[in-house]
Amino acid sequence: MSGTSTASRGSKGPLRNIRVWKPEILTDHRSDGTIHVGQSAELGAYPNNITERLAHWATASPDRVFLAERGGPQGEWRGISYAEAFNSVRRLGHGLLQYGLSADRPLLILSGNDIEHALLGLAACHVGIPYSPIAPAYSTISADFEKLRDIVALLTPGLVFAADGARFSAAIKAAIPASVPLIVTRNPLAGRDSTVFAEMTTAQPSTAVDAAHSKVGPDTIAKFLFTSGSTGSPKAVINTQRMICSNQEMVRDCYAFVQDEPPVILDWAPWNHTAGGNKVFGLALYNGGTFYIDDGRPTPSGIEATVRNLRDVAPTWYFNVPKGFIDLIPWLETDPDLRKRFFGKLNMILYAGAGLPQRAWDAIEALSVQTTGERVLLATGLGATETGPFSLMCMTPQEVAGNCGIPALGVELKLVPFEGRLEARLRGPNVTPGYWRNPELTANAFDEEGFYRLGDALRFADPSDAGKGFYFDGRIGENFKLTTGTWVNVGPLRAKFIDHFGAIVQDVVIAGLDREFISVLVVPDLQICRTLCPEKDPNCTASELIHEPRIQEKFRSLLSSLAAESTGSSNLIRRLLVLEEPMSLDRGEITDKGSVSQRAVLRQRAHLIDELYSDNSSRVIAI
Repeated sequence: MSGTSTASRGSKGPLRNIRVWKPEILTDHRSDGTIHVGQSAELGAYPNNITERLAHWATASPDRVFLAERGGPQGEWRGISYAEAFNSVRRLGHGLLQYGLSADRPLLILSGNDIEHALLGLAACHVGIPYSPIAPAYSTISADFEKLRDIVALLTPGLVFAADGARFSAAIKAAIPASVPLIVTRNPLAGRDSTVFAEMTTAQPSTAVDAAHSKVGPDTIAKFLFTSGSTGSPKAVINTQRMICSNQEMVRDCYAFVQDEPPVILDWAPWNHTAGGNKVFGLALYNGGTFYIDDGRPTPSGIEATVRNLRDVAPTWYFNVPKGFIDLIPWLETDPDLRKRFFGKLNMILYAGAGLPQRAWDAIEALSVQTTGERVLLATGLGATETGPFSLMCMTPQEVAGNCGIPALGVELKLVPFEGRLEARLRGPNVTPGYWRNPELTANAFDEEGFYRLGDALRFADPSDAGKGFYFDGRIGENFKLTTGTWVNVGPLRAKFIDHFGAIVQDVVIAGLDREFISVLVVPDLQICRTLCPEKDPNCTASELIHEPRIQEKFRSLLSSLAAESTGSSNLIRRLLVLEEPMSLDRGEITDKGSVSQRAVLRQRAHLIDELYSDNSSRVIAI
């Protein structure tokens, strides 16, 4: 099922020679108008439990570093080998069994990515105890802990882990019942039943650990992953061992080069999300790779930590969200040594989470060719928390960003006509059985044939050949009609706006439901705005900066030039309002991974939508 990707695009340079899948696609057009797309081959065998791969590598490559993070006195890397990790997992499994945990009383992990987090999660999987990694923002940024309380009420945890008891003390006191015991790496909470993590690793694993592990099967719940909860309380997606293990076998088939050389990964993506916690972490574990925990972030300040780490680590596979690449590109452009380190051994770059602006795509390819003479494969895919997440993937070289590829081996894609577009639904062993303790939500998530309703629309890259992949065609629930009856496809319009406006905007919210024309709320990048007015007081407020005439004129000019490219009322944006108040996590306007919720913002800031459509606002920029 593997081929070699060597296509060239002339002067842009040849593609780096790596081994990838070579799928045969079957397409079935049915009488009811639905289209079914999948691969002809069957998915290969996969383990019953993800820790079987840990046990395998502990024997096959015991001394290879599995996990590493900065943690030494001078900020140096500290690592743990596969043999050491498996030994710790069995010891921790013994400790976890003492708490009488189960699906009804799972392990809750409040803190972010670190070695202790990883080992506890794997230990829970090893002995059949579900665990749930929670976004640290719910405990450290939230002002009222409301979402954390909702999560605790839904899961009824029997044990909670937080790396630093002091940092999470307010959240624990506010949301975790006093009867629930704690595990901390440091700073135990006074007056609470707390165990220090290091103490749990000293116990000798009993025969009970092996007995518990022998009962873990494909349908055993491995973890509960929460979606962002942007439209209400977060919902717990059941992740079974079958989901996780089958998904990693799909990834291994697609990224065939990881079978030839264990991947080296540097990654920051939070493990409470399916991309970081399942896909990226699992990619290293399943294939005997080394995972360096990146303490950086895709922010103006956080990118410096990522750059520092990239000076030490030469990844063979690299993932980031588009904002992360946008922040990284200037560093790569000005530092030849960093470029050589980054591109030197790199087989593939994956972006996800949002559309990659074409300017960023072109810059990455140019830097790759400048550094190595070759283009590193730059690609994206499509999936969801409910699908493991790996479902569609594009492994053929593209001219432009956006092609999310074809179904993975073992995944069936069903396309259902809906209001002139094709709604995507998925079925396969990587799909969740449902939402924990929410049968109504579960029932509504699947159609009569058992396909999960992804909520996205797709369009063929080439209507005559499904093998050439698909493009994201917007969220079904986000699109709306103007009063003229014209449909507005929010996803592509949002991507076009962000690409056109460039670095001066972080995000945009599209408005116009039951209105005569489209308007937008713009989330500005204040740091970029300040560079346009260097003499402005650096301590001035966001409102003062945004209403600076040069800033206003910049937005007006960009809005006019974007309008000149429009083809009709369905993509003509006539007004914008630049937001002065930042997005709120507690109000659901922004998720814990930093993405903006279209629906939540429209609901929470309805007064600003009204202002956009009034004719007497001095803050609205119109053309």
